[in-house]
Amino acid sequence: MPESSSPVRVRLYWIPVSHPSQAVRKMLELKQVDYELVNVLPMNQRLHVRAAGFRRGTVPAVRLDGRRVQGSREIARALDELWPEPPLFPADPELRRRVQAAERWGEEQLQPVARRIGRFGAANSVQVRRWGARGLPLPGVLAFASGPLAAWYTRARELDGRRATEAGVQADLAALPGLLARVEQLLEDGTLAVEPPNAATVQVLSSVRLLDSYADLHEYIGSRHAVQVAGQLFPRYPGPIPPFLPAEWLEPLGPALRGTWP
Repeated sequence: MPESSSPVRVRLYWIPVSHPSQAVRKMLELKQVDYELVNVLPMNQRLHVRAAGFRRGTVPAVRLDGRRVQGSREIARALDELWPEPPLFPADPELRRRVQAAERWGEEQLQPVARRIGRFGAANSVQVRRWGARGLPLPGVLAFASGPLAAWYTRARELDGRRATEAGVQADLAALPGLLARVEQLLEDGTLAVEPPNAATVQVLSSVRLLDSYADLHEYIGSRHAVQVAGQLFPRYPGPIPPFLPAEWLEPLGPALRGTWP
């Protein structure tokens, strides 16, 4: 773990495949903050995180001594308050406004797409659930037994109002070319800085990195500029996640998903 001279003790409750969890871990590394990781079993966060004293059963969640903070955007602000350098938000007012807007867009519009696709896969593919249970005792048994719980998570309504139904995921795939194009525009105009990354950069590119970890999507988006930058920022992201999307959903989108870069 990175070393820090600060006496504040940081504990991050996370799920490795969770893109906002990965974003917060990257923030801690950028701040060179010493932290402890607590692995939360996927689909068990509602119990585990609440049992640790947090109000919501979601990851990422951090304990900063006695202070508990949840959500990648809220955590970014808490970290800048405690460790101002290097800042996650620029000092220039106009650039700060752009970064905050991109960060909010990343959480409200892009993050749900990447999560919803994964929830659909977990609910409809025992191979995906087996992949998620790797390293645990009896992964095959867990993969079959967790089917009903995975199906329950598909009923959760995301910030953008959609659920992980067939219609919801097909709408996500149709929107994906435009979402990736916007990420690339934000990279081009400097809103998503990479040296060093800002709060919007890690928020947005963690979602892009999760999208690329789906084997179904990597074939189509792996060569895109946004995906390559995300891979550099998050080189050890879990994956590949086994295929689960019907080919007929992806093939019509092939050229648009692959995209071009000037």
